[in-house]
Amino acid sequence: MQIREAEETDFEDIWPIFHEIASAGETYAYPQSTSKEEANRLWMHLPRKTYVAEENGQILGTYYLKTNQAGPGSHVCNCGYMVSSKARGKGLATSMCEHSQEVAIKLGYKAMQFNLVATSNDGAVRLWTKLGFETVGRLPKAFNHPSKGYVDALVMYKWLEKT
Repeated sequence: MQIREAEETDFEDIWPIFHEIASAGETYAYPQSTSKEEANRLWMHLPRKTYVAEENGQILGTYYLKTNQAGPGSHVCNCGYMVSSKARGKGLATSMCEHSQEVAIKLGYKAMQFNLVATSNDGAVRLWTKLGFETVGRLPKAFNHPSKGYVDALVMYKWLEKT
């Protein structure tokens, strides 16, 4: 597997992954009806960097990296990761998260924060915890899951700089 910076032409292969995940409404706070054009803007143009994970020329996952807040908070980045359902359980999210931390450090970020991790997303909570992210906040009923209703969301944070 190779992780590389995404090119605009990659969006045609990113879109099915984005659409599958956003339309399910279970993990991201994007409208389930997000259009392809809006998804392109959100995933490819708003972030500072977007990457893809590919194997044998096929894009199986993607992530973005962006500054979480401006000004005095600009040393903290935020990332979002998506893995195709046909590639889950192969360690792609782990590899992309580890890669994103390396990229973040190279770009000068000191910390990484996930703003809204639904507690119903057991796999993500377990993985981010395993990779050293701490739960620093709990937002009661902040995520409206399509089948479970209102569930709590976590704010997860990791200081990247070695102390």
